[in-house]
Amino acid sequence: MNNKLKVFRAMHDLSQAQLAEHIGVSRQTIISIEKKKYKLTLELAYTIANYFNVSVEDVFPNEGSGNSEEA
Repeated sequence: MNNKLKVFRAMHDLSQAQLAEHIGVSRQTIISIEKKKYKLTLELAYTIANYFNVSVEDVFPNEGSGNSEEA
């Protein structure tokens, strides 16, 4: 899943550890999400988006938007 988590962390001057502590996950979870190696739950996606006060789509843009009809 595409994500802009690292960008949002930088905009808020947060380390991976600080964000992890604020949302109640491990630092390793944040690392895995940023590397796109973590199967993100909807609940965690909303928790992260709510923390930054943005929509889920802002942090986790839809990969499938655009050219879905290729011939």
